[in-house]
Amino acid sequence: MANYLLIESRDPFEVNDVAYFYDLASGLKARGNEVTLFLVQNGVLPARKNPSDDTLAKLATAGVQVLADNLSLQERGIQGSSLVNGVAAAELDVVIEKMADGAKTLWH
Repeated sequence: MANYLLIESRDPFEVNDVAYFYDLASGLKARGNEVTLFLVQNGVLPARKNPSDDTLAKLATAGVQVLADNLSLQERGIQGSSLVNGVAAAELDVVIEKMADGAKTLWH
């Protein structure tokens, strides 16, 4: 079992291949790996509650740890209380710690 850190910086409403990255996270988790999806920059936009899009909630329910960069949330005026269930605000330190612990890291 490997440990993966996937960093998503793109807005899925603007870039079509973000869904592929979410599918990658899901597939890695389904194969028994530890997976963290860290949302940063415009990648935090889908972390807002949206009744028509439950993609991030499904990832969290499947066991993917979904984190949103606190600074990116603040810069976009997104409050912690408005995050999708299963998504947690986190500091960028998480990325550094996971990389230092040997997580296989992919940035999109």
